[in-house]
Amino acid sequence: MQLVAITANSRWRELEAQTREFEPRWAVVSDESLRNTAQIATSVNSRTEWLWGAEHIESVASHDEVDTVIAAIVGAAGLRGTWAAIESGKRVGIANKETLVVAGPLVMDLAARSGAELLPVDSEHCAVFQALQAGRRQDVKRIVLTASGGPFRGRTTAQLADVTVAQALDHPTWNMGPKITVDSATMMNKALEIIEARWLFGVEADQIGVVIHPQSIIHSFVEFVDGSVIAQLSPPDMKLPIQYALTYPERVDGISPKMDWSTAVSLELEPPDLDAFPALELGFQVARSGGTSGAVLNAANEVAVERFLSGQLRFLDIPRACRAILNQHEFDPSPSLDDLLRQDQWAREETLRWKS
Repeated sequence: MQLVAITANSRWRELEAQTREFEPRWAVVSDESLRNTAQIATSVNSRTEWLWGAEHIESVASHDEVDTVIAAIVGAAGLRGTWAAIESGKRVGIANKETLVVAGPLVMDLAARSGAELLPVDSEHCAVFQALQAGRRQDVKRIVLTASGGPFRGRTTAQLADVTVAQALDHPTWNMGPKITVDSATMMNKALEIIEARWLFGVEADQIGVVIHPQSIIHSFVEFVDGSVIAQLSPPDMKLPIQYALTYPERVDGISPKMDWSTAVSLELEPPDLDAFPALELGFQVARSGGTSGAVLNAANEVAVERFLSGQLRFLDIPRACRAILNQHEFDPSPSLDDLLRQDQWAREETLRWKS
């Protein structure tokens, strides 16, 4: 494999270190304001060309020299680059769930027309993708996504009233960025994954379930109409689903941890508490309604999380704000991409003004 292009928003120092190691043809910093302040100590012999501005993400993602794109930009900001890759018929590893949350039907239709191959990188959706290979799609009864439960598993609504930012960022299993970690704490990440699964796998909302699994070893499972349940298990480590997306359909030796079946393993499964974690029901609601709902929910959540991290909102205000903005938006069942982007912007502005 050869790394052709790599991108970052503002962390140019880490990007520079990666370009020195892998020497891609392009390195893109989407925050163009850093052009004059970043001190890129590139060698005169470097083969890497530095590009400044988010528009270059679309150009490298669609370039003829690129065969595979891993779409891993957090939030709705990743939509345009992913769209460009799909439009160009690339193999696209979807780590950016918001692309399908915001524009699922449009993305899947575009992939069908362009011949792009979409491979899920989220551990849950990668597990479902693998399990689906055990049977025919028409024989699928339901998809069940597992969730660790985050740092507040087992807490009641009353116990969540005074959650601090530090507590919300203390995830028991995964080491992730602050936005995704807070999403895990509210279980909004699972709500977004419900919506993603709805469009990625072409199932109805009532064919999707969620169970709490604190060990994060069963990454998700598929139940077929005859009662057979096929699951994918592995230690919690993202290197495995990333590798699988890069090498599919081949399986090769990897560096991710392996299960040790010589020691005792205890696996717990329990239903989620929808009262303490109302974000889950928002996910099912949006998966049922489609249209502009996904764009609005995602945008409201991104802003609400930012406001929580900056101390402007309480923890329980995050799903409350999302529900309020979702309920007051002008629903369109068949939006265009431009319509979705307008609703995204509207929801962000409304969430900035929202008060509990």
